[in-house]
Amino acid sequence: MKKFFITLFIILTFVNCHGEESPKFVRISGYESVSFKSFIDDISKGQIIFVGEQHSELAHHRVQLMIIEELKNRGYKIAVGLEMFREKEQNVLDEWVNGKLDELSFIKKFYENWGSNWKLYGDIFKFAKEKNIPLVGLNVPKEITKKVGQYGFDSLTKDELKNLPPNVTCQIDKKYLDLLKNVFGHKAENNKNFNNFCEAQVLWDQAMAFYIDRFLKNNPDYKMIVLAGTIHSWKYGIPKQVQKFGKYKTFSVIQDNPFMERDISSEEADYFVIHK
Repeated sequence: MKKFFITLFIILTFVNCHGEESPKFVRISGYESVSFKSFIDDISKGQIIFVGEQHSELAHHRVQLMIIEELKNRGYKIAVGLEMFREKEQNVLDEWVNGKLDELSFIKKFYENWGSNWKLYGDIFKFAKEKNIPLVGLNVPKEITKKVGQYGFDSLTKDELKNLPPNVTCQIDKKYLDLLKNVFGHKAENNKNFNNFCEAQVLWDQAMAFYIDRFLKNNPDYKMIVLAGTIHSWKYGIPKQVQKFGKYKTFSVIQDNPFMERDISSEEADYFVIHK
């Protein structure tokens, strides 16, 4: 058993024996459990903090809110980047934060953009509204990523490409490809369209990176906490793509997932969050 999983076993055993429910934060570079304060002290040095999630896990969203609240309470100017909203619906997010959109209307828009339960994300959106924290839509039209996933990037028409940021390409990094194969295992080996799936992921990552960079270029005194799926939040995902636009100091925080039965290195993420 690799050192990281020995460490995880020890931490999980401690949690189970003592009945603690609070999440555990593991710094991957040293394979050590750290306090929440130390975790925040560290990630606050970055301008972009990626906090990966399994979309259906309430505990993952609670950690995201913990991070947002603490950084806000420490006086940082923060924005929250959202995979959950399309970039073209930025006006909806602005109206919500500015109090010009009631909750029922916003929830309707949320479901038009995202498939997960509002209750999983509601506290995050309410806190952002209460504290006037900018929310930034990062997603692209879902029909585009769906088409690329089925038929490849070259299948997009000129009109469809107009709905993407300029100069989006689909060069798949080998390490990212290896990561996806490792995560998806048998599915990757037996799916003839797996390369198309990878192209869709890269397109998605590049587009979200573009919108992150655009906001930070216009608001250089802000930090952004990015809420996105686990795969997007690995260092090989959006964090790598965003470096093409600017030399940002980033942190990648990954939370436990059903497919996490694998080795994790500091080349892939900075922190791992363990839930009971």
